[in-house]
Amino acid sequence: MVDSTESILNHIALVRASIHQFCDLMDARAEVHDASKFTPTEKGPLDALLTLIEKEGPAPYGSDEARRRTAMLGDMITHHYANNDHHPEAHIGRGMAGMTLMSLVEMFCDWRAANVERDGGEPMNLSYSVKKYGIPPMLADILRNTASELGWAWK
Repeated sequence: MVDSTESILNHIALVRASIHQFCDLMDARAEVHDASKFTPTEKGPLDALLTLIEKEGPAPYGSDEARRRTAMLGDMITHHYANNDHHPEAHIGRGMAGMTLMSLVEMFCDWRAANVERDGGEPMNLSYSVKKYGIPPMLADILRNTASELGWAWK
C-alpha cells in the first residue's frame, strides 16, 4: 500500500503558497489603496467635501444626500474611478464582471471603511450595494457570509 503522506504534504504546501501569494498581493493593494486621492484632481474636491461634512454632518451611505454629494465631485469622481479598479465603475461596460477577486475584496473592505466613516460604524449597508450594483444572489450571500465571519454587522 502506498503512503499518501508526501502527496498530502505537497498539496498543502501548494495551497499554502497560493494563499500567501494572494495575501501578498492584497497587502500590496492595501498599501496603495486610494493613493489617487492625493492628486490635485482629487484632493481639492475632497477637501471641499470634508468641509461640507464638518458643517452639515455625514450623509448615510446610499442616501439621497450621499448621492448628491458624490455628484458634486464631478471630474474628481470620474478620475478616481478611472484610477482605482476596486470600483465597479472603473470597468466600463462590465461593472463588477470586469473585476478580479483581489479588486472585489478591496471593494468589500472599502465599503466597510466607508460605513465606519460615514455612519459611525456598523451595520454595513450591504443591501444597498447589492441593489445598486445588481449583485447576483450567490455573490451577495458570499459577501454577507464573509462580513459575518469577520464579525462585521450588516443589513
